Amino acid sequence: MSLFPTAKSDPELAPYRAGLLFGFFNALTWQIAIGTPMVLFAERLGASSFQVGLAYSFVFLLTPVQVAATALLPHFGFKRVTLGGWGIRSFFLALPVWLALLAPETGQPWMVATLVWSVFFFCFFRSIGASALTTWLMGLLPTRVQGRYFASDQFFSGIGGVGALIACAGLFAWLPIYSALLVQYVIALLGSTLSYFSLKRLPDIARPPSVSLSSVLRDTPRLLFAPSDYRGYLWLAVWYAVITTPIPPFAAYYLKVGGNLTPGRIMQFEVLRYCGVIVGAWLIRRRIDVVGARAFFLISLGFIAASAVLWGLFLREIIGGALVMGGIYFIIGLGAVCWNIANLHYLPKVSPEGERALYISIHGAAIACFGGCTPILWGLVLKSTGPAGVPGINVDLFQVFFASVLVCCCVLSVLFARLREDTKTHVDPIIIGNAVLNPFRAASYFVNLIDAKNLVREVMPPQIEKK
Repeated sequence: MSLFPTAKSDPELAPYRAGLLFGFFNALTWQIAIGTPMVLFAERLGASSFQVGLAYSFVFLLTPVQVAATALLPHFGFKRVTLGGWGIRSFFLALPVWLALLAPETGQPWMVATLVWSVFFFCFFRSIGASALTTWLMGLLPTRVQGRYFASDQFFSGIGGVGALIACAGLFAWLPIYSALLVQYVIALLGSTLSYFSLKRLPDIARPPSVSLSSVLRDTPRLLFAPSDYRGYLWLAVWYAVITTPIPPFAAYYLKVGGNLTPGRIMQFEVLRYCGVIVGAWLIRRRIDVVGARAFFLISLGFIAASAVLWGLFLREIIGGALVMGGIYFIIGLGAVCWNIANLHYLPKVSPEGERALYISIHGAAIACFGGCTPILWGLVLKSTGPAGVPGINVDLFQVFFASVLVCCCVLSVLFARLREDTKTHVDPIIIGNAVLNPFRAASYFVNLIDAKNLVREVMPPQIEKK
């Protein structure tokens, strides 16, 4: 029996099997190229906490590139823009492969810079491809199979992502670190290549109407600052992103440089985090419509607050051990999935149907940009230099970081408890591929609705534009 849909098992979904294969293979790539293995690679080369935070944030900070890249769609179409971005990004995975082959005993500053720049250009061209991808799929899929397709996409992407994490943990445990990293980045490069050829099998579509960038520029101040349920929720969501985005990269960085844990053990904790995501998604899916999003916002904040308390106790050496740390990672995964699912259900309730694309675009861009800046700023605060000039992390300030997370969770809980929600009126949730397991996909969808080319048409006279 085939795991992926076939003409016999699911004739309606079978024509779009290549898209599901893309989701699976792409998960092998992003889990390594912009996830914890990248953080561990940077640390091994001698990167500071600031450089780690910078590299981890590129995928968020380059979200505006997706807006500008929509200007390419009238000239090249959805398929060519997507394939161009996904194809070019693969070349930048060759740089970490080369660094792993060098296997330096002591990393040099130029090696760290090379890795950071490779992540930058990987995310840059990924953003160009992402500007067209989700809208392309939404326009390609018949309405009757969209829900089943995106649910399947989430499932297969989850399998690929967790499989990549388990493979990375095994490689770190069985091989020397540079050999393990070499194999991992070869897997990432192979996954990127296979995802490219999977997308190539899908047909292109005509360009659908988009939201003009000029309307976004005109209406954004009103949506950001005018009193409304949407504005209230938007800034609460931004605050949540600010306190939670830095946790994964700095947790991995600390465990390596401060806890002296092996990369294999750290990857095992990452597997537990995603196990928390999967378990949480399974428990929530049948309850969110009945209970409402507000309760799960509060549950998410409770999990994040609990993880902050446990991290504080761990840093003060009051508690310790692999079992405790594994439990912390699992709790963080539960908190993340509670938030993501609640967000995808609540946002449509505060976004008018006729202007929903604009509301969602602003929401996603704000979260991506503010959340992406946070690891960079905390990286500057947390960085320290150990014996012999080895980069490290300031443990006292790391405790302050988690104390601030705890305080913010308490304040946000009070504010979210006051959030107004109509649980009687049904609104279809936003369904965005594997957004639960890969929130970058959600950010891609939020901004790829904007058409930058319309700005030129609307603000420049025709004779100037022609010239």
